[in-house]
Amino acid sequence: MPIKIPDDLPARATLEQEGVMVMTEELADRQDIRPLRIGMLNLMPNKIRTEAQFARLVGATPLQVELSLVRMTNHKPKNTSAEHILAFYRTWEEVAHEKFDGLIITGAPIELLEFEEVNYWDELTRIFEWTQTNVHSTFAICWGAQAALHHFHDVPKYPLPRKAFGVFRHKNLNPASPYLRGFSDDFSIPVSRWTEVLRKDLPDDRGLEVLMESDEAGLCFVADPTRRMLYMFNHIEYDSRSLAEEYWRDTEAGKDIQLPTNYFPGDDPHAEPENRWRSHAHLLFGNWINEVYQTTPFDIARIGEAPAVRQPQPVAAK
Repeated sequence: MPIKIPDDLPARATLEQEGVMVMTEELADRQDIRPLRIGMLNLMPNKIRTEAQFARLVGATPLQVELSLVRMTNHKPKNTSAEHILAFYRTWEEVAHEKFDGLIITGAPIELLEFEEVNYWDELTRIFEWTQTNVHSTFAICWGAQAALHHFHDVPKYPLPRKAFGVFRHKNLNPASPYLRGFSDDFSIPVSRWTEVLRKDLPDDRGLEVLMESDEAGLCFVADPTRRMLYMFNHIEYDSRSLAEEYWRDTEAGKDIQLPTNYFPGDDPHAEPENRWRSHAHLLFGNWINEVYQTTPFDIARIGEAPAVRQPQPVAAK
């Protein structure tokens, strides 16, 4: 089954060119099944690119997925047109009465701010609490993951002396995890952040499990079964040229930015980078979508009523 997104969302053309099956809204409405409802709280400034990155991964599944775009209620994006936001996004307040099988919370380029200094922090903490009653499984990325981990478990973040920037090898710490099914023993993931969270700060009594880690870049991926949360501190969703665009943006702005590690062939910033993480990105999100499907209630209204129980789910009729 393909992914269902608005017919005129710019990401549709990108996905169709890449061979991702995209369903029209009219065709989706004719099918007698309940798609998985996946929301994306998009905190990134370049919302259109981020939409394509995550829609690509969520759409690479045999299940039908309906992707809903969500934004903060009172925060006005500066890098995306008001017309695009108005056409494709709803505020969290507009969807707060709804329930979702899954929610993606993206990163945001504000990690050097203290959490409480972020102008939408109060609303974001309400969203975190809302996920416990209205979302079956939440997948938080980069700063979004740091913020959620801080909110639920009071885990701090620390500034780095230099930006963690590049493509780093990571270790598979639990091949038996349903989220790491099919993963190799080590793999590469893009990293782009100015802060980090440390393993020593993770509480021992909350059931948190470190699933991916890098000798060079530190913690990467933590599962939180009690909260039905996943915390991914790096950017496995990135396009092939995302790090290159960040490098040249900062270089042209006169910022002190180093070459991304293990990224440009021969460390030549004019060379075309090779993507060494795409397959694992698809695998991780496919595993997550499958786990959501296996454990989410048949009746979406029951999400949040009880802890998840893993059991095969039939295709849900309307």
